[in-house]
Amino acid sequence: MVIAIDGPAGAGKSTVARGVAERLGFTYLDTGAMYRCVGLAAQRSDEPAAALAKRMEIQLGAQVLLDGEDVTKTIREPGVSEAASRVAADPDVRQALVTKQRQIMATGDWVAEGRDIGSVVAPDAAVKVFLHAHPEERARRRATQIGLDVQEVLNRQRTRDARDSSAGRATLEPHEGAIELDTTELTLEAVIEKIVALAHEAQEA
Repeated sequence: MVIAIDGPAGAGKSTVARGVAERLGFTYLDTGAMYRCVGLAAQRSDEPAAALAKRMEIQLGAQVLLDGEDVTKTIREPGVSEAASRVAADPDVRQALVTKQRQIMATGDWVAEGRDIGSVVAPDAAVKVFLHAHPEERARRRATQIGLDVQEVLNRQRTRDARDSSAGRATLEPHEGAIELDTTELTLEAVIEKIVALAHEAQEA
C-alpha cells in the first residue's frame, strides 16, 4: 500500500508522514530530501542538475546519504532549500527522480510525501491526502525549524510557491482524488489520527 501526502512547504508533510509511517509500520519516503540532494550536488558541480539526478545514488533512512556521504543536516540548510526549489523546476530532474521514487515504491508499504506525490509519482496510491495551512502558519513552522525570522521565511516561501506553480507542479491546490486537510488549527496527533483512519478504511475496502 502507498499513502501519498502532498502539500506546500510548511504544511507539515514530513512530520505527519513520519508519524503515520510509525503508527502503521510502513516505510517513510522523504522525496523532498531527494530534491535537496540534487540541489546540494548542483551547488557543488558545473554539471547539469538533470545529469546529476540520473547518476547519483541517494539512500534514505535515519541518515540521508548522497553517494555515500552523510548529508542529513547539510540538505536542511536554507541555501540548499533554495537550490532544491530551483532544480525541482527542471522537468528532466523531476523525471529522473520520479523514476527513482517509483522504483523504490514498487514493493512494500510506504508513506511518501512531497509536492506532487499523489498527482504525478503515485497517482494510484490507496490513500491520497493534501495538507495545507495558512501561509503565515506555514512560515512560522518553517522559521521555528530552521531558526530564521518569520517574515524572511514567508518571503522565501512565496518565491518557492510561485516558482513551483509556474513550473507546472501541483503544489498549492489539491489534486483529483485527494482528501484535503487544513492543518492550521489541528495538532500533529489529530492529523496523524485522521490519515491512519483513512489507511485502515482503505485496507478494509
